[in-house]
Amino acid sequence: MTNTASNNKEQIVFVDRRGTDSSKWDNLKSTFGRSDLQAMWIADMDFRVPDCVVSAIEDYMKTGVFGYYVPRPSYHQAFIDWERKYHGYQVKEEWLRFAPGVVPAFNWFLQVFTEPGDAVIVQTPVYYPFMHAVKNNSRRLVCCDLINTGGIYTVDFADFEKKIVENGVKLFILSSPHNPAGRVWKRDELKAMLDICKKHGVYVISDEIHHDIVFGDNVHIPSATVGDYDKILVTLTAATKTFNLAGCQNSFAIIPDPDIRRRFDGFVEGIRIHGGNPFGYVAVEAAYRGGRQWFEQVRDIIYGNYEYVRESLKKSLPGAVVSPLEGTYLLWIDFGAYLPASGIKSFMEDKCGLAFDYGDWFGGERFGTHIRMNLATSRELVEKAVNSIISNLK
Repeated sequence: MTNTASNNKEQIVFVDRRGTDSSKWDNLKSTFGRSDLQAMWIADMDFRVPDCVVSAIEDYMKTGVFGYYVPRPSYHQAFIDWERKYHGYQVKEEWLRFAPGVVPAFNWFLQVFTEPGDAVIVQTPVYYPFMHAVKNNSRRLVCCDLINTGGIYTVDFADFEKKIVENGVKLFILSSPHNPAGRVWKRDELKAMLDICKKHGVYVISDEIHHDIVFGDNVHIPSATVGDYDKILVTLTAATKTFNLAGCQNSFAIIPDPDIRRRFDGFVEGIRIHGGNPFGYVAVEAAYRGGRQWFEQVRDIIYGNYEYVRESLKKSLPGAVVSPLEGTYLLWIDFGAYLPASGIKSFMEDKCGLAFDYGDWFGGERFGTHIRMNLATSRELVEKAVNSIISNLK
């Protein structure tokens, strides 16, 4: 029997999130010193989640009992099915561990894999909580800049290996797809990085939280499928970015190696965090079971927003360098042809009324003329932001 509802496109609903206790919209003042800016920062969508998620949470709420909770076997199976179907990755249930988010997870694994004073390498520009994790846990940060060729970022493999050897690096935190450069790494790129790490006994945390959000002919390749790296590699991912579920605080650590699992389980036993809240489990399973069509529509909206920004800037501000968006919904733009690093924040906020993640957050002043723009919002807000930048610069 045909389910006609599944043949109809689910309506994608934009939500004005001001006044909803949104960190992105209602907490601007703590970061930017004012609350009247248009929020184009934080990797958080402005779209209502899939109907299947809302229905599943409503059904759970109707029980009226929110006591201790054990996730059903179908929760893990939903994730396993998703990974196999859409990424060709055959995950085993015994490999899976819970974390309340990918950021807490890589902070945990940093403590599992390293000791205070150990060197940890990242590829800059990169998601700034990587660097915060290294410093906050009293580890030594080693930055290896990606090669920037007209806004297209690639790995400097020689420098990567040199810095690993010279600094005695113990751990590499990989961003795949790369945030903020928008790169979806090719198989040979991943293999080269992982081979270097394996050669020198470097553990790898592969943050693949944006793994579903890829565009065009680009294909996300799970790091764990590239070769035999089980003894050095842990993969972190979640439904968070795919379905806008950050508030549910639910993510997956994929740990194929039994020795690493034992070490992680011992660490978790010490901090006594064995699981999350039931709403997260219910929402994530529902999303993986019934949210694919919603996601594909949202992905199309994001890519349309990217094309609008790219073409608008190409026409009106040709000196702006827009990095190609292969993956994530975060656009990396260099306005160095028009603005000095020292003036970009005041320009964007005071002149344009916009809030962005700024380039220097991702690795220092050498990225200071860049911004990271969140495209997971309405076309109206994207147009408003771009037009404000263009008119104020011209």
